[in-house]
This record gives sequence, structure tokens and C-alpha cells, in this order.
Amino acid sequence: MTNDFTKAMAFRHACKVFDETRTVSEEEIRYILEAGRESPSSFGMEPWKFLVITDEKLKAQLRPACWNQVQITSCSHLVVILAAIESVKVESGIPKARFMRRNMPQETLEFYMKLYADHLKQTLSSDAAIFSWTARQTYIAAANMMTAAAFVGIDSCPIEGFEQAEVERILELDITQYRVALIVPFGYRVNSQPSQVRLPFDDVVTFI
Repeated sequence: MTNDFTKAMAFRHACKVFDETRTVSEEEIRYILEAGRESPSSFGMEPWKFLVITDEKLKAQLRPACWNQVQITSCSHLVVILAAIESVKVESGIPKARFMRRNMPQETLEFYMKLYADHLKQTLSSDAAIFSWTARQTYIAAANMMTAAAFVGIDSCPIEGFEQAEVERILELDITQYRVALIVPFGYRVNSQPSQVRLPFDDVVTFI
């Protein structure tokens, strides 16, 4: 079955060189970021923040810390996706506040808070364990943003190749609050898209 969604999936690829003469519009970048904001997350905690960088000097400063990849400086908008640390801790009060958005009865709220604390006891035991959990969730938001971008003909490239501590230093992040999980540049391709290479459907899908 082919539809607009499958066409967007076929359009999307890891764009290595962006057209520096073209800029993603304000309306389009907000549309892309909205796809990230509306993404699902464990317990509805939304453990992310999106830093949108358009300043060329800052991009140039970040590029050496990102394995000197040309996408960092040639893209229109560079989105640094942060994974939350402090805000998912029970003692921060934020998980409770986010559950309370549902206007649930007090006993239901207490049930969810206990479930949250008990289920995530090991996960919340250290900042490193928290980052492992929240960073995985940021990939859901990133995937939705990249697909949303492809849907409107905008290219992207998910980047894990960066020196985390150096990027965080340049961005002056408080790493007790957020840590860098992924970097995604957005813009328009210069080169034609290479042929998509994937394993056959039956090699990756098993019906049980």
C-alpha cells in the first residue's frame, strides 16, 4: 500500500550535505518541532528539550565537536535534542505535576505516583541510569520530527557522532538538568538521494 506517509518514508534519508542557500521557513520548522513535542513518552513525562540553532558562529563552534561533519554547518536549522535528568526524579515534584494535568482523583494520583516510583526504582537510581532511559525516549521524538520533515520535502540526518561533554560545554548546559542525546540538522539536499538499501521484509519481520 502506497500513500503520502510511505512516500515520506521513501524520501527520507541521512542527508550528508545541505544546500546552504536555502532556509527552512519559520512555519515549517515549527511544524517539525511540533511533531517532536506531540510524541509519546513513558508515563507521559516528556523528558526532552529541543535547542534550535541557526547562529552560524555557534554551528561553526560545534562542528569540531561533532566529528567535523559538514551537516552541522551546512544545514538550515540544527536541532540539539536534550534528555531530561532532574525533571523525571520523584523528588523534583515534576512527575506529580504532570500526572495532575489529567485532573485525576487523589487516590488515582497516589496510585500512579507509587507505580512510577516503584517501577522506575532502578532507573531513577543514578543520573547515568536516568539518561539511559530518557535518551531512548528522545529518539521517538526525533523519528517523528524527521518523518514530519520528509512529509513536507525537508531533509534531515540523525547524528550520534559527537563528543558529548564538549558539545555540552559549548552550549553551557547544566548537565544535572539535561544532557545531549542526539543532534539532527534540517535543511534541503544538494545531491540526489542514493538508492535506499534495507534488509528484506521477511528478514526483519516474524509473525507469531
